[in-house]
Amino acid sequence: MKAIKVIISGGGTGGHIYPAIAIANALKEINPAVEVLFVGAEGKMEMEKVPKAGYPIIGLPIAGINRSNMLANLGFPLKLISSLLRARKIVKDFQPDVAVGVGGYASGPLLLSASFANVPILIQEQNSYAGITNKFLAKNAKKICVAYPKMEQFFPASKIQMTGNPVRKDILNVAAKRQQAFEHFGLQPDKPTVLVIGGSQGAKTINESIDGGLTSLVNEGCQVVWQTGKLYIERAKTAAEVFKGKVYVSDFIYEMDLAYAMADIVVSRAGALSVSELCLAGKPSILVPLPTAAEDHQTKNAMSLVENNAAILVKDVQAREELVKVALDLLHDKEKQSTLIDNILKLGKPNAAIEIAQQVLSLVK
Repeated sequence: MKAIKVIISGGGTGGHIYPAIAIANALKEINPAVEVLFVGAEGKMEMEKVPKAGYPIIGLPIAGINRSNMLANLGFPLKLISSLLRARKIVKDFQPDVAVGVGGYASGPLLLSASFANVPILIQEQNSYAGITNKFLAKNAKKICVAYPKMEQFFPASKIQMTGNPVRKDILNVAAKRQQAFEHFGLQPDKPTVLVIGGSQGAKTINESIDGGLTSLVNEGCQVVWQTGKLYIERAKTAAEVFKGKVYVSDFIYEMDLAYAMADIVVSRAGALSVSELCLAGKPSILVPLPTAAEDHQTKNAMSLVENNAAILVKDVQAREELVKVALDLLHDKEKQSTLIDNILKLGKPNAAIEIAQQVLSLVK
């Protein structure tokens, strides 16, 4: 019997990469003989994160359109042609049974090449506002897995499968890891803890807001776990120096299950992956959407929670003045925390990765 082969393509940010890895893990869980190959963009974080998860990856020279500097796009046609040629060769050599796109520009050339080779395609759209690559590829897809309602405005209704976003399995049942978490981060188990995450790249506004309010947080008896991203880590280390044992800073936290386990409240951007993880971890959350996200999709992601009284929204433009005050108010309001926890847990879809993997395998001829 021939082994099933699946190509998973996309990336650029953690919001694309981690769902892709979760789908790959679910495929292997259902059928350990499934062979998975990733295709990403050269120089992007998937080229590091995917091999760490135990999967092979091939990079394409593709890059996105630079909207702020149009001159930077002069090399785009060449990169696109080169990526299409390389993608065609990858499909021909690997001979996949199914191709999966998780969004991000790397998935464009690969899924187009797969489509030309009559390989069935499945798209996974994480956000409440569909990305440009996925919208373009929708006509070629057999199935489109989504995490939000009303996606018929972007995709043919007949192709849509409402599965939710796949997240890492270790995010489930984090409460049992609370003591382990405090030991890992070197903090106190009897103090209220704020977890700050700006996405895989960090978030300038959130970082500056926390930096400016760190003294207030610590003086109120709180401790902070703060993921800064690479650009802010040195400044954050300097700011946290005087609060040893009360503030933990890191440019990237790999042990997110432990970070969620010890958090009483979470301050986060509203990327699709972050929102899905918060729903499963069941944490009272303050969301600060990235205002420059395409079509303001992070605000739309956040509002899907806010409208269900499952999170609090602070606008990016107001964060430097309001974020720390809102965080302290929430830390002191146990009743509000309880309401947010009850409501956010109702929105979680813990079986998303398995459901998507089953949809992928259903396309195998």
